[in-house]
Amino acid sequence: QVQLVESGGGLVQPGGSLRLSCAASGIIFSRYTMGWYRQAPGKQRELVATILRSGSLNYTDSVKGRFTISRDNAKNTAYLQMNNLKPEDTAVYYCNAQYLREYWGQGTQVTVSS
Repeated sequence: QVQLVESGGGLVQPGGSLRLSCAASGIIFSRYTMGWYRQAPGKQRELVATILRSGSLNYTDSVKGRFTISRDNAKNTAYLQMNNLKPEDTAVYYCNAQYLREYWGQGTQVTVSS
């Protein structure tokens, strides 16, 4: 059974930082492209960042220079380091794994507010 479990969300003030984690089980983690997506209230889910199994990185323009995606294949875990958070970053953040099939986590809420 495949599971992607996100953690690390919460309430943070503008300018603050959070680190999200996505622990994967039931897949050969190193084969998968890992991604983070987010969905704000009333909006469509959007791509935030991806990391290929080669280590190649991709970010949406709005988070470049602020967010960093990484992975630890030994721990079957992907991360999203989020710095200088803004109120517009408020959303539910979802972990995604893609390799022949696609899997999603349950999401973790990130709220940026003073």
